[in-house]
Amino acid sequence: MNNVRYIAFLRAINVGGHTVKMDELRRHFIGFGFTEVETFIASGNVIFSAVEQPTAEMEARIAAGLHEALGYPVATFIRTDAELARVAAHQSFAPDALAAAQALNIAFLAQPLDQAATQKVLTLKTEIDDFAVHGREVYWLCRRKQSESTFSNVVFEKKLGVQATFRGASTVRKLAAKYAAHLVERSA
Repeated sequence: MNNVRYIAFLRAINVGGHTVKMDELRRHFIGFGFTEVETFIASGNVIFSAVEQPTAEMEARIAAGLHEALGYPVATFIRTDAELARVAAHQSFAPDALAAAQALNIAFLAQPLDQAATQKVLTLKTEIDDFAVHGREVYWLCRRKQSESTFSNVVFEKKLGVQATFRGASTVRKLAAKYAAHLVERSA
């Protein structure tokens, strides 16, 4: 069986009065049986290796383990390094719209949205915010400062009835670039 490099995106790991040091988070992941565990910035991005397995099972195991260890729920969304490279490279908006925008954020979901949920996302569009759905991600383009937007993760989850975690596209691109070498090594 092959070891695969995974990236776990944890929702709300260091917000709402909760603080988890990254070395503690790494220890938890090692305790879950993962190897080559690293963290990337202090916002709940954990990179690790494991024998290839369904990500839904890993998400559930990590979420349950972190809930037990930390005492509060931590929604977990996992992508392989190859999946993350595709997410980072995806162009949901025209180049001129991206260049004019103040921010581009990416929501990670456990499952792709069905057609009805996709339509609900598109109803969130305003003169400030635009959205595109692709696979298990939702791309949020904010034309002005995010503080001027009424959109948030809470609004998203309430409207759709699903959990998600958002990351800035810059963070996603940096993560994908950092671990692209692993893709080259595996294909050689």
